[in-house]
Amino acid sequence: MVARRFIVQGRVQGVGYRFFAVRAAARHQVKGTVKNLPDGNVEVIAQGPREDVEAFKLDLAAGPSNAYVSQLEELDVPVEQNRKAFLIDY
Repeated sequence: MVARRFIVQGRVQGVGYRFFAVRAAARHQVKGTVKNLPDGNVEVIAQGPREDVEAFKLDLAAGPSNAYVSQLEELDVPVEQNRKAFLIDY
């Protein structure tokens, strides 16, 4: 089990990126959160088996069709045992 914090940069707000992330997380069975940041970026916290988080990361880098991802920063974070779902954090 791994947990990662991703900062997604580019045209990622106002294009359905958070809803895309929720669908991608369901496909990969990843738990965590996604939220818009005040600076125009999107933060994603994802945890699950390493292979699933890596596959999810590829989806995050691609984004939905109306988005443009210019950079994807990644940082390891502690696993939270109580995460049960992948949710949009408002």
